[in-house]
Amino acid sequence: MLENWVVMPTCLPLVLRRCHTCTSERFRANGKFRVNAHHKLLDAWLLVLCTGCGETAKLTVLERMNVRSVRPELLDRLHDNDPGLAAELLQDPVVRRRNRIALDWAGAWRLDTGGSDHLDREVIDVSVRFAARIRVRPVQLITQGCGLSRAEVERLITEGKLVSAVRLSGKLSGDFTFTLKR
Repeated sequence: MLENWVVMPTCLPLVLRRCHTCTSERFRANGKFRVNAHHKLLDAWLLVLCTGCGETAKLTVLERMNVRSVRPELLDRLHDNDPGLAAELLQDPVVRRRNRIALDWAGAWRLDTGGSDHLDREVIDVSVRFAARIRVRPVQLITQGCGLSRAEVERLITEGKLVSAVRLSGKLSGDFTFTLKR
């Protein structure tokens, strides 16, 4: 029987970027936006706060866009400081590349396994789905979901009792499946 696990975000991730005021490299996004109009051109930024000194930095969302080319729903969400929009934009590769940022998901996600009734079975087939692009080590998910130690999971991989089509030793942000034989 196939078990379905879901990796879900619990809050917005930290933004990794150097602060110009202090030595901190982490910023917290609180879902606030700033929209500025220059005649018929719009600029929009996602505001992030330094975790060290509280300094505000701006992540560019829109730059010199014609007002008519911006969807009204997007403009409304920017004006309403929609936290869902902030989450979407932080995961957008174009926004991350434009602003030269990375995300730190430590402590900002949880694993939903749907219960612990699978722990006593001999063979477990698991499909792991990501609700957001969260880069996590599959070994960490397996240790958390199956209640095993990291060393035991590593041993099961080397013995061939834990198999997957993807490499389990690196980090992943996409859906995958694995089979565990005890």
